[in-house]
Amino acid sequence: MNNNQVGVILIILGMLFFSIQDAMIKNIVSNTSLVQIIVCRSIVGCLLLSVFLFLSKRSINLSSSYPLVAITRGALFFFGFTLFYISISQIPLAEATSLFFVSPLFMTIFSKLILKSSIGLQRTFAMLLGFSGTLLIIKPGYGTFNFFMVLPIITALTYSFSMVLAKKTSDKDSHFQQTFHIYLAGIIIGVPLSLSYGWFFSDINNSFLKPWEVSDIHIILLISVISVVGSLGIICLISAYNIGSPMANAPSEYVILIFSFLIGYIIFREMPDIYSIIGIILIVFSGIYIFLRENAKKEMVSIKTTLRT
Repeated sequence: MNNNQVGVILIILGMLFFSIQDAMIKNIVSNTSLVQIIVCRSIVGCLLLSVFLFLSKRSINLSSSYPLVAITRGALFFFGFTLFYISISQIPLAEATSLFFVSPLFMTIFSKLILKSSIGLQRTFAMLLGFSGTLLIIKPGYGTFNFFMVLPIITALTYSFSMVLAKKTSDKDSHFQQTFHIYLAGIIIGVPLSLSYGWFFSDINNSFLKPWEVSDIHIILLISVISVVGSLGIICLISAYNIGSPMANAPSEYVILIFSFLIGYIIFREMPDIYSIIGIILIVFSGIYIFLRENAKKEMVSIKTTLRT
């Protein structure tokens, strides 16, 4: 088995972990503080990542050569994925996950604005196709518009911006450091928010700022499992992209849509309508095409550079 095959297996395993995590959060988010889940997952993530680095004989480095960018990325991840977890409490898991996968479209736009990458006609067409799929899922003006369907798109927007910033700072901050920054942001932002509940927001009844559950062993156990499973998913992705090539690995991430569809149907009895299914297919096709097109372009540049030397 070659490195790319191992990388794809790790991607699929990581996506399975994320699907299980999302399903468990969906199951308990209406009765539990979402901030508690995020903070606990961040703490466990820091611990497991530290153990992983120690066992693999890598250094543990929490610092950043770009502190302001690191803070921005951490905050974007915290608030972006908070919105995603709120959305899955209100809309089908498969649709929320699919809407998040418009992120390659946003990455293309941000790459143009920040990294000064070029956008050709074919990628523009793929972007329009992906956004068409998004409209089929959220159905604006169709009489069934749901505000919560906008939240995964905002998550995709914040995630894409974060990933472009990560690319811009990857010359000095490793992906391990960048992962630590995201976890630390979850703790640093989440703990004060939770403490502020009793001072400012005690009259607000929502899953985001509920008081923490510390007496229900069942809830605490579920949050612990969510934290471990989510952290294992991150470690699988980091390992996959260390072992295999991005071109082979990244399209495999779309397997999470299959997992989300199956879990949503089996556990929550969710079945997207025909318009949403068509929209999901368009988003998947658009995202994979943009990714393969980008990598093919990089490979061509590499070949031309090699021929000149």
